[in-house]
Amino acid sequence: MLFPGGIDANANATLVFSLAAAVIYAFSLGMPPRLSRSAARTLAVAMLAVLVVQQGGPWLLVAALGVSAVGDALLSRDGEKAFLGGATSFLAAHVLYVVLFLRAGGGLGLLLAEPWRAAIVLAMAVLVLAMVFALRRRVGPALRLPIGVHAAALLAMGIAALTLNSVGVIGGIVLLMLSDGLHAAEKFLLPALSPHRVWMHYAAWALYYVGQLAITLGFLLG
Repeated sequence: MLFPGGIDANANATLVFSLAAAVIYAFSLGMPPRLSRSAARTLAVAMLAVLVVQQGGPWLLVAALGVSAVGDALLSRDGEKAFLGGATSFLAAHVLYVVLFLRAGGGLGLLLAEPWRAAIVLAMAVLVLAMVFALRRRVGPALRLPIGVHAAALLAMGIAALTLNSVGVIGGIVLLMLSDGLHAAEKFLLPALSPHRVWMHYAAWALYYVGQLAITLGFLLG
């Protein structure tokens, strides 16, 4: 167990509950939206927020995970309003993560002091810009500004994470960025009947959940 006590200890039980919800949601990805499916997706990350509260972790981490869980609840439903609401929730979560990382990190000067950090920032910037340009050619004018804002927040989150000395948190953010890229590609770039949509659904969820889990454990155990 990652935390003191057995599986029945509050922290370990909460973590197991979160993992179980994530697995249940993964098995329900091919099913039509329904309440149980939404509950599983929402609880997977919401229980990580509960875990942070139990362990006395940063309140900004609790807020970021909680807002992410709201976004999960909305994205588990169909419809444009649900999608926009989910995207707005994740934008707020990105901003909360930026503030959390900058407050806990060693400052932006660390990016110049250690070349490997600057190299990762450059790679992130190239990938994010490439995705933005690809999406701008495939979406309508109304979505171009929101996509640009979301991409900027995503890149800022990645840069802020690199001011930390936590491999878990940095790795978690990289996974979240990859998940976001897969989700955007699946929704906007692939043909409607593309066979790649199936594995991309599963991969995006796995990367997203493991990313949130890595960030959480990076703060609690690091």
